[in-house]
Amino acid sequence: MLDGAQHDEELPSDEGEGDDVNPLSDDSSEEAATDEEEAQNVRKDFIVDDDNEEDDDSDAEEERHKNRRKRRRRRAFLLSQDDDLDLVAENTGRKVSSRPELSRLRRGRASPTGERAMTAADLSDDDDDIPDIHDIFEDVQRQKATRDAFEDYDMDGDQDDMDNFIDDEEDEVGADGMGEEERAERRAEKKRSEAQRKKAMGSHVQMTGFEPGVFDEIYEVFGQGDDYDWALDEEDMSDSEQPKDMKWQDVFEPSEIAARYLTADDDVIRATDVPERMQLNTSSLSPHATLGPSLLNTPFPESEINNAAEWVATRLPSRIRDQYFVPGGMHNDLLHEMIIAVTKVIKYILVDFLEVPYIWAHRRDHFSHFVPGKPRVTMLERDDLWRVNQLAGRFRALWQRRIVLDETWQRMGTTDDYYENTLRPGAHLNSVEGVSDTLEWLSMKHKKPYQDAIDFASQDAETGDANAGRQKKPSRITQYDLAKSSVVSRLASSFGLEPSDVVRNVVSDRKQFFTEDQQTTPLIFAEAFVSGESGGGGPATPEDALQSARMILATELGKDPLLRQVTRDRFKSGAVVSVKPTEKGVNKIDDQHPYAPFKYLLNKPVSKFASDTQWLHILAAEADHLVTVEITLSQRDETAFRDSLFRAISSDGFSDAAIAWNHQRGQIIEEAIEKHLYAMGVKHVREWLKDEVEELLGNRCAMELEARIDVAPYRPRDFEKGEIPAVLALSWGKGDPQKDAIFAVFMDEAGHVREQIKFDNLIDPDARKDFQDFVKKRKPDVVAVGGFSILSVRLFDRVKEVVGHESELAAALGDGEEGSVVPAPSHDDGKDKPPPVIWVPDAVARVFQHSRRGAEEFNFIPVIGRYCVGLARYVQSPLSEYVAMGADINAISFNEDQQLLPNDKLLSFLERALINIVNDVGLDINRAVMDPYYRYALPFIAGLGPRKAQAMVKRIGQLGTVMIREEFITKEILTAQVFINAVGFLKTSQDEYDDGDSRGKKSSASRLDPLDATRIHPEDYDLARKMASGALELDEEDFVNQHPSLPVMTLQSDENSQAKLDALNLDEFAQNLLETNDERKRHTLDVIHDELLNPFGELRPEFPTMTDWEILTMLTGETKRTLAAGRILTVTVSRIKNDGVDVRYDNGIEGSIARDRLSASHADPGKVVKLRQSIQAVIESVKVQPGPRVSSVLIALPDAIELAETNRQKKFDEHYNSEAARQAQELQERRQRSEANRTRRVIKHPSFKNFNSREAENWLAPLQHGDALIRPSSKGPEHLAVTWKVADGVFQHIDVVESGMETAFSAGPQYTIDGRYTYSDLDDLLVNHVKAMSRKVDDLMASEKYKGGTPQELTNWLTNFVKMNPNRSSYAFGLNRQKPGYFNLSFLANIDSPVQTWQVKVTPTAYRLGEVEVGSVADLCDAFKRK
Repeated sequence: MLDGAQHDEELPSDEGEGDDVNPLSDDSSEEAATDEEEAQNVRKDFIVDDDNEEDDDSDAEEERHKNRRKRRRRRAFLLSQDDDLDLVAENTGRKVSSRPELSRLRRGRASPTGERAMTAADLSDDDDDIPDIHDIFEDVQRQKATRDAFEDYDMDGDQDDMDNFIDDEEDEVGADGMGEEERAERRAEKKRSEAQRKKAMGSHVQMTGFEPGVFDEIYEVFGQGDDYDWALDEEDMSDSEQPKDMKWQDVFEPSEIAARYLTADDDVIRATDVPERMQLNTSSLSPHATLGPSLLNTPFPESEINNAAEWVATRLPSRIRDQYFVPGGMHNDLLHEMIIAVTKVIKYILVDFLEVPYIWAHRRDHFSHFVPGKPRVTMLERDDLWRVNQLAGRFRALWQRRIVLDETWQRMGTTDDYYENTLRPGAHLNSVEGVSDTLEWLSMKHKKPYQDAIDFASQDAETGDANAGRQKKPSRITQYDLAKSSVVSRLASSFGLEPSDVVRNVVSDRKQFFTEDQQTTPLIFAEAFVSGESGGGGPATPEDALQSARMILATELGKDPLLRQVTRDRFKSGAVVSVKPTEKGVNKIDDQHPYAPFKYLLNKPVSKFASDTQWLHILAAEADHLVTVEITLSQRDETAFRDSLFRAISSDGFSDAAIAWNHQRGQIIEEAIEKHLYAMGVKHVREWLKDEVEELLGNRCAMELEARIDVAPYRPRDFEKGEIPAVLALSWGKGDPQKDAIFAVFMDEAGHVREQIKFDNLIDPDARKDFQDFVKKRKPDVVAVGGFSILSVRLFDRVKEVVGHESELAAALGDGEEGSVVPAPSHDDGKDKPPPVIWVPDAVARVFQHSRRGAEEFNFIPVIGRYCVGLARYVQSPLSEYVAMGADINAISFNEDQQLLPNDKLLSFLERALINIVNDVGLDINRAVMDPYYRYALPFIAGLGPRKAQAMVKRIGQLGTVMIREEFITKEILTAQVFINAVGFLKTSQDEYDDGDSRGKKSSASRLDPLDATRIHPEDYDLARKMASGALELDEEDFVNQHPSLPVMTLQSDENSQAKLDALNLDEFAQNLLETNDERKRHTLDVIHDELLNPFGELRPEFPTMTDWEILTMLTGETKRTLAAGRILTVTVSRIKNDGVDVRYDNGIEGSIARDRLSASHADPGKVVKLRQSIQAVIESVKVQPGPRVSSVLIALPDAIELAETNRQKKFDEHYNSEAARQAQELQERRQRSEANRTRRVIKHPSFKNFNSREAENWLAPLQHGDALIRPSSKGPEHLAVTWKVADGVFQHIDVVESGMETAFSAGPQYTIDGRYTYSDLDDLLVNHVKAMSRKVDDLMASEKYKGGTPQELTNWLTNFVKMNPNRSSYAFGLNRQKPGYFNLSFLANIDSPVQTWQVKVTPTAYRLGEVEVGSVADLCDAFKRK
């Protein structure tokens, strides 16, 4: 027996000599090498050592390495013993030869069981010993026997002589002080662990090729087999470095996690029993949709419903206000019913969490006026419900802010009569701005109590302990605070009237409070408040004292919530807008520019912007730095406003003192207006007008989308409404015969692509015959055609001819082009009629062909084939194609101005249209689970969303088919509130989509209900059963102990069901329900009537046929506006004839120019133009005939072109300032003449270029960052300009002042930049200024804190980082492309804070952050952290 203690000291040699398995060792009986060199040799041959061990003065590290070396020597010795190999041969009866060269053990992570599988190669290199394939895959009995042998093996037993051949060194550790019981317990524990390990190893025995008994003996000799596990572990991995359990947050990027809806917020949304869209702060289509405030934690009280209804009713569309709220309106007699209807709808939304589709479908009776015998009046249309839904959400946010205001006031624990009696009940609190103003007013008037209350609330929110210690945050001391705490505050109180009283005078528009004058003039009176010396802590002069006092009063007036609300109202009603171009805009906005109509705008009332999108264009032009926008009050409104304020504060005295005091008061009013009120009014009216116009534009986009998707699938002849056709879709691409083939895709009625085929043309007889055979084989119900050019019209006609329709193309050409081809098939007696050939709108198909979804779904089809797939799918269901687009839907054009809408807002409006139509149509839930394409519509069902739909599909996939609606609740597929919203729009059709899973179906089959396959909501099932019973003239007693819906089944199987239902008097039925049960159900009865006859019937209008102009626009992009008479175009001469020339537009449209319209002299056309020459011409007339075929007549006479140039000027706004435009034009012309006459400077320097700014940027664009040039300056001969490239697309223009010039053509000896940096020559300037700044820019861009991209991308990065690390803040640098030479320093304190951005200026010597200058990026980061 070998003692473990001897392993490090003495190596036994009494076993005899074996084969040399270690070429570095001459004798296995030698003492183990203890020097470092020998240890390294051992490691070299037995260990693949990837670690480069470093000496580092650490005692712990040295000790760790020392222990590791001991273990290596000990284990290397065991492995190198030839005697061990002899034992193997002796015990197994097999000769195991040593390898000629020892292979290295490869390090790797241990398996979960801590074992390494043994293979035959570990024991033998003899090919004869390699097991046969039949030996490797032993039967189950042999493997089981091997496992049993291991399980029966007793390590502590004395049965085998080999038990104690090698003692486990761990047995010797601490064995001296261990009793027999402790030894037994320890061995028993080891026995259990060994048994588990051996059991796990049993599954690997079969792979070794050895008999089970042989492997037992090997195990008995060599022990556990884990002696070399150390070689499989990371050598330098300490316990603290062991890998922790990986989570998917550690693997995926935050953006990927969010895209898969795997964030913590997504889990909250799925689990909360509130419709998903109500929990989000924006559209569920938006990639930036995030979780909003919890609706369950702060439930909306029913006591606030009436207040909400009053607030919402005044903000409904003008149509409703004119009809119901204006005396004499069409429905003014229903005003009370309208208020009740709005109240109920708000309760449904805010309290009951019901979405608009549910309210519109199942609660319409509550906002419809019904009187038997009279037409019903629907007081709120579906668009109005969406508006109410939006306003209700805003009121909820307002209500929550009011709660914050009240809680803050309560925490402050102070008193204020003005707040309690005037501000708190004021109407200004009906707006978010009013509440914010009130909080700001409290922070100003009662600063310390307010700050304490805020700190208290913050600490309470963080810890939940109101009594926990609080750390007060530092507050900023303003000039107002300083003055208010000084003696000047007493002077301010002596102006005769408190600011609050002035405001009450303004609001009431009469003098409630009167001003008292002092007996002395203001200057004399103020002397008592002068400190007498400058810097003594008080005002030094009476003028200073009065100025500080006026500042106090002006600030309190400017911050008063009531006065700010008066100002906002005044601006909304009386503000006017003026627009002027910037220097850049003067040159860029010409008469044909989209911004030309408002280039010079003067005093246009804001009320006139509400009917179009001009205001959004103005804001876009301002963002592009092309115009400046000025908003002021009209002269009349401004005069009236100032007069009302002055009357409210002034006294009626006529003495010199009274006049002087009134003058001071007038200055207070001016200061309050200029410093506080007007800026706030301008900001408010800009945002208010922007919201109003965006609402207008968003509604237009939603209406256009709704019109496109609110159509049924295409219905060929003899098809039932709603039945899906099989489609053959074709396209010729751009129609180039040399490049483009004709591609066709056949899609069956189930939406599956069954075949794709390509044809070179449809002119050759063989190709036409192949196409006819393909059509005959597949028998499509309709043939859809699309394309990218006007040449697709020829494809359309040839397809019609080949499938058997009359050839419009041949009739139009009349030249026998098709005369020699295979004739079209004949159709006798109308049998086997040819399928219709139609044009299909391709807006969605164009996006789909290049989309990621298209590539993933049809990667085996080329791009043009995916375009055809999109066409076919559109024919089968326009709605499905649009809902499948997801967020890409904003790539479709619904309005020419939709790019002016923010993306999230546009998606919100488009989502609304999708929700409307998806819920109108309904959805088969079992088909949605099984069909991924059909499933795209599921998130738009009421109550659902992408996250809840995802969870719903997963749950149904686990349970099997849903057979009855009741299972949505009993099987926990939907929560209660979501169920109420969604169930009426979900159809259960268990017969068609049986997946073969019988789980629970037998119990559900007995409860099948035909009403589950209708749009009728379960809450109205009893009503439907009563109606069916009434139609059958049966009583409830006739169905005792029967299925409750047996009357429905009986009625639906009745051939006269419609006649029987039509015989019911639904008006009388509805009136009876109202009188007996107080249930309004007239509209619901109509729905039940229709659904009993045609469950989930198709309600949408027929698939529309495209007009000729629509086809022309799809193929060419031209519209009636772009092809209007008088339009100037550039055309190419395609044919020259004696009577004129034929021309072709860029988009392929053809036209003609008569000889007398080509030249005034009627010259030979061949002498006037050449073939393929581009010329300008004016459209004289355009005719679009069926096909479509376009014939256009043009004129190319110079006089006609000049006249068209004059007439094509855009129509200017009625408030266009023509005089300002004329003056600007004259100034521009004078500048151009001056520029032409001015001698341009020439400087002898290699970097000098005679460029303007744009030419300089174009010249530098392909060069390296930091390259620069010198050029003349437009500021005069004493200036130069240096332009250098900061980054791609970013150039800085530096103004250089030149002094000491000797002549007009030589550089002076001194150059100054910013009045701060002076250089002796231009080389000095380029090296020490431009290059120095370039190095600073490069250093900052090389920092790990620099993030490229747009400001929005920088914001998204910060937001994602803080979301993933909620306990950390983050900051990063980004390039400021609007101000070259500056960087943006953006930071996010926490997830609830907004992203803030500071600017960092780069100078030749430092980075400037505010007033701080630092020399390096590290110092800049430190300066930011300190700041």
